[in-house]
Amino acid sequence: MDIRKIKRLIELLDESGVHEIEIAEGEESVRITRNAPNPPPQPQPTYAAPAPAAAPPAAAAGAPAAGAADPEEAGEDEPEGEPIRSPMVGTFYRAPSPTAKPFVEEGQRIKAGDTLCIVEAMKMLNQIEADRDGVITAVLVENGQPVEYDQPLFLISD
Repeated sequence: MDIRKIKRLIELLDESGVHEIEIAEGEESVRITRNAPNPPPQPQPTYAAPAPAAAPPAAAAGAPAAGAADPEEAGEDEPEGEPIRSPMVGTFYRAPSPTAKPFVEEGQRIKAGDTLCIVEAMKMLNQIEADRDGVITAVLVENGQPVEYDQPLFLISD
C-alpha cells in the first residue's frame, strides 16, 4: 500500500472523529487506530466539573463571611423558579452565533415555544424551547460549556 494513501487515511481519521479504521487492498491491509481512551475521559470530567465548580466559587465570592446566607439564597432561587433542564448531553450555546445576541436574558418574559438556547450534540444543533410562559429568573450555564442530560439550564417563574 502506498505511503501517501496511508497518510491520507490518517488525515481523514483525524478530520472525521472516527477512532479506528481498517482498509484491505488485495493481500495488504492497514489498521489505523487513534488513542481512544484520551478523548472520552476529557469530556466526562468537563461535563461534571464546571457546573458544580462554577456555582460555589461565585457564591463564595459574593458573600464569603455569610456562609449561612448562601444556602438560603440558593434555597430561595429554586422555589422562585422552576428549572428548565437539558434534554441531552451536549454543548450549551446562548445565541445562534458567537456575534449574535443571546436568545434570552435574565428578567426576560418568554412564551411557550420561544427558543431559549441551543444544545449541540454530535454536530447537530438542537434548539431548546420553553415549555411554558414565564420570566427567566436565572441562566445557570455559561455559554460554550458542556451540559449533562437533565442538568438545569434556566430557572423560570410565573
